[in-house]
Amino acid sequence: MFDHVFAELRHAARGVVLDGENRILLCRCVLPGAVVWITPGGGIEEGESAGSALRRELLEEVGLNFEGPLRPVWHQRLIGPEYAQGYDGVINDYFLVYAEAFEPAGRLSEVELAAEHLTSFRWWRLDEIADYQGPELFGPRDLAAALDELIAEGPSENPVVLGP
Repeated sequence: MFDHVFAELRHAARGVVLDGENRILLCRCVLPGAVVWITPGGGIEEGESAGSALRRELLEEVGLNFEGPLRPVWHQRLIGPEYAQGYDGVINDYFLVYAEAFEPAGRLSEVELAAEHLTSFRWWRLDEIADYQGPELFGPRDLAAALDELIAEGPSENPVVLGP
């Protein structure tokens, strides 16, 4: 196996937003060649903390003004230009966010959301993710297993390292 040094990885903060029924809020992201359901969130801007970035992204994308504590639950490192345009890959840090169910309506317009490749939002039950047989993907790919563990056991002391 080769050890590569990558010039630039995009660091992102993502929210594992769960409601009172343990449904997770996901964003439908349409990319060239794939449609992926992902957690809300995005890139951390220069001088911004992961927590500040996630709070900003939640407000912009889905309209959630979250003031509570953010608990890191998952960490993911993906290498390849397909993960973040203009970068060699991405580092995703996922934080647990509990919220009452709401109808996602962020501050970004439909045009701005489309520029972010986001087309819709949906609350998913764990069994719907685990049983899904359609052509669309979930990000991370092992979302059902990671979510099942998180719901059953609660957050671990250190973030769980996820695969692609």
